[in-house]
Order: sequence, then C-alpha cells, then structure tokens
Amino acid sequence: MPVQIETGPEVVSAFLSGEIDHHNARQLRTEIDEAAVRVLPAVLRLDFSGVEFMDSSGIGLVLGRYQLMEDLGGKLEVTGLPRHLRKVMTVAGIDKLGIVEEGTKR
Repeated sequence: MPVQIETGPEVVSAFLSGEIDHHNARQLRTEIDEAAVRVLPAVLRLDFSGVEFMDSSGIGLVLGRYQLMEDLGGKLEVTGLPRHLRKVMTVAGIDKLGIVEEGTKR
C-alpha cells in the first residue's frame, strides 16, 4: 500500500492507493503521523481516491488520524472516497464527524 505524502505549511496531504488492511495499516499510520507531527499542519488530508479495498483497519486509520489532529490543534479531511468506501465510512459513522469532503483536492 503506497502512500504519497505532500507537505505544505498549512496542509499535509496523504494520497493513499491500493488496499488498506491489517497488513499495511501500521506502516501507513507511521508515515502519515510522522509527517503531521513534523509539519504541525492546520489540515491533514487523507485522499482515498486510489484505494481499491479497505477493511476495518481503514476506519481505524481515519479515527486515529482524527484524534491525532485534535491533539495537535488541527483538522482532518477525508477526500476522494469511491462510492463503496463512502458507504463503509457512513456505516461506521465517520460522516458524522464532519470530516468527509467531496472530490479530490490536490
């Protein structure tokens, strides 16, 4: 599961692709968290437009980054959700956090 991270002074964007499962979620968390802690952005953006499959580890990835950004005084945005992943996020209640955005922001 590759992740491409782009950093700016106000926004750190993590462009996810492939599959998110228990085999690779730890590495993703580590890479994303290291960038967020290093930059301390106002916004951490997780872009799921390249994700083909996600199990419950993806929900954990989102919730953990949400808590991290709360602790850092920033905001999490989830963008680029394919329809099938949007349904998973809705069932998990992620949409109620107000962090799911429409489309992809690059």
